[in-house]
Amino acid sequence: MPRWTSAEIDDLSGRVAVVTGANSGLGFETSAALAAHGATVVMASRSAERLEKAIADVKRRQSDALVEPLILDLASLASIRDAAEETLAAHPQLDLLIDNAGVMAIPRAETVDGFEMQLGTNHLGHFALTGLLLPAMVRQSGSRVVVVTSQARHIGRIDLDDLHGRNRYGRWAAYGQSKLANLMFARELDRRLRTAEAETIALAAHPGYAATNLQSGSNWFQNTYYAIGNTLFAQPAASGAWPQLYAATAPGVHGGELYGPGQAGGTRGCPKRDKIEARARNADVARRLWEASVAATGVAYDVLAAPGSP
Repeated sequence: MPRWTSAEIDDLSGRVAVVTGANSGLGFETSAALAAHGATVVMASRSAERLEKAIADVKRRQSDALVEPLILDLASLASIRDAAEETLAAHPQLDLLIDNAGVMAIPRAETVDGFEMQLGTNHLGHFALTGLLLPAMVRQSGSRVVVVTSQARHIGRIDLDDLHGRNRYGRWAAYGQSKLANLMFARELDRRLRTAEAETIALAAHPGYAATNLQSGSNWFQNTYYAIGNTLFAQPAASGAWPQLYAATAPGVHGGELYGPGQAGGTRGCPKRDKIEARARNADVARRLWEASVAATGVAYDVLAAPGSP
């Protein structure tokens, strides 16, 4: 694959993108790059104050940027439904959805709806949001859903008997499970999109090792460890966003693929197509995870019920 950066993005005028976790880090850089190339970007975050600052920062880079705020708390199904309703009212046709937001390696906590926080935010929240927004995408030629996973998927295992870590919880095991779930969701969604003969494709991306505020721990030791690692090894968030931007905009990508950095063992550099490990290709686990996600969120993806569905 030729070396690619966000400067290679084609003109996106007239296209509408939704980016979660858009107030900082990868989400902010993704929003800024899409807006710089003409897209209307709905920047979603749970904090109105942080969104206001992020939008001002985007407009400082690109004075005519078309960016809009969207209050979204992925740890609340009620907030997700409200945000989806607001988005569809303003934009009955959507072209891009970047499921980017996430939390990492936190002590066990639960969402408003009783889900383990990492699975609930990183996977189930995006599963619900995507299902609610998908009716605005399935007939849009060239539309794409990009689900952001991470290298932590390599340590992930989908524990269908204890998805929410009620019997046993480890913060990194739970994070790995949520990131593996992201990748499996993207692939299973694409399979169902193909069956429904939709225009939309779904694929995944990961940033490698990028310096973002996701790397903030719950104690002094973790914060110090992350700060040193970010200084010595991490690439900037703008570079970390390249794989998801490539997945969202580059010609020639296909549904079900995974993109990540192409250098230093997949931790940094320009994007390339990445290998998908065997457990992420387990069709039975993907199907059962999908069914568990529908049961948990109540979002059934009716728009994909039959070929040619509207």
